[in-house]
Amino acid sequence: MPRLNLTLDSDTFDRLDRHAKRQGARRAGLARRILREALDAREARERRNKLAADFTAGRADASKLLKELEAPQLEWFVEED
Repeated sequence: MPRLNLTLDSDTFDRLDRHAKRQGARRAGLARRILREALDAREARERRNKLAADFTAGRADASKLLKELEAPQLEWFVEED
């Protein structure tokens, strides 16, 4: 397994340490799991943003369609980082 030497600020390290102790997990294992979850969430958000862009690309009525979407529907398609 590849290794990564990562420097954390004190606050992030303390928070990671607290979570690891609560879960009875090692810091490195928990950090790996949290990083994987964050990457999965980011990739899902990127896919939704691409889907929204592809849906509206090249459509003359895209502006009208987006205005007709209710806010919760639009939030499902496009989320910001």
